[in-house]
Amino acid sequence: MRARGNYATLLRLFFALTRFTPHHYVREISMSDNSQKKVIVGMSGGVDSSVSAYLLQQQGYQVEGLFMKNWEEDDDTEYCSAATDLADAQAVCDKLGIELHTVNFAAEYWDNVFEHFLAEYRAGRTPNPDILCNKEIKFKAFLEFAAEDLGADYIATGHYVRRHDVQGKSRLLRGMDSNKDQSYFLYTLSHQQLAQSLFPVGELEKPQVRAIAEHLDLATARKKDSTGICFIGERKFRDFLARYLPAQPGPILSVDDSKVMGQHQGLMYHTLGQRKGLGIGGVKEGGDDPWYVVDKDVANNILYVAQGHEHPRLMSTGLIAQQLHWVDRMPLTSPLRCTVKTRYRQADIPCTITPLDEDRIDVRFDAPVAAVTPGQSAVFYLDEVCLGGGIIEERLSASL
Repeated sequence: MRARGNYATLLRLFFALTRFTPHHYVREISMSDNSQKKVIVGMSGGVDSSVSAYLLQQQGYQVEGLFMKNWEEDDDTEYCSAATDLADAQAVCDKLGIELHTVNFAAEYWDNVFEHFLAEYRAGRTPNPDILCNKEIKFKAFLEFAAEDLGADYIATGHYVRRHDVQGKSRLLRGMDSNKDQSYFLYTLSHQQLAQSLFPVGELEKPQVRAIAEHLDLATARKKDSTGICFIGERKFRDFLARYLPAQPGPILSVDDSKVMGQHQGLMYHTLGQRKGLGIGGVKEGGDDPWYVVDKDVANNILYVAQGHEHPRLMSTGLIAQQLHWVDRMPLTSPLRCTVKTRYRQADIPCTITPLDEDRIDVRFDAPVAAVTPGQSAVFYLDEVCLGGGIIEERLSASL
């Protein structure tokens, strides 16, 4: 194992090349004695968790890894399989000289994440399974297993977020890399869960993480990031969904005049704001603007479309959110000015949120926003702090 001094030298060198100041890491290494603290790192077989394990190891923690298998089917050989991910995780742990545990949370994933995912699609909504997966699996089942079965003081993941402790409470902050920030997916965490979690790469940018992995010659250094459904992988989404929900073809209608524009293969395959995959690209009605999904009539199995990305039926002045969760459980008793994201990688939207009752809020945007989608999450921020969020129950249409 490399000495801490070598670790600090490595970080100083490569941070100097990237104009990043490593004071945070040097301070932790020199001022903290972590030798009695045990951390279990969720090893996904990717580069972020690999580097997370290394950083914690060099900060003096007792580090072990845990690979979670949460999906029983693994027959899609053209994509990264659980077996491949496990092999990569094992190779990294062998390189770092740490033990790798394995656990199967497939039953918990099916009951608490996947059944909800299917139910939302049946209802015509577009869920975000990664958020529920983090809530139920990575920061509940994993956290409990690590503490109770492995004797961990903390768990750690490769998420690009930061934790900041203030007056005995842990706050969730955006990751330093704005292109990789994943706080949107972690808004359901409590400050107690955050207090037991470490996010070593949250202070870094992705190129820096890969640079560390390449310097160490880790097996995951050049492995591409996963983009599929949490724990299921990068399967062809339509084919995968069709295994569990039978397709129900129906008409595609123009929202302006109810003219039949084509046929969809199932409302579940479409989401608001979708442009590609409609099969009506050659249809021209009133101009050359592309067609977008603007509404779904689940009762009658109708998909509504309109031309132009700023069509009034695509725009919303606000939304109603339910199933609220605030990271520090702050009571919202009066209107609050903040920003919101209604989908991942979206620019912050200035807004005012007003409580309707204990579990519902009214959100009004400063300017109309496109493709606000029921079933997705609205996540709120004050500068760098992620306050929490909720599920979009309905959008407030700009055309009404």
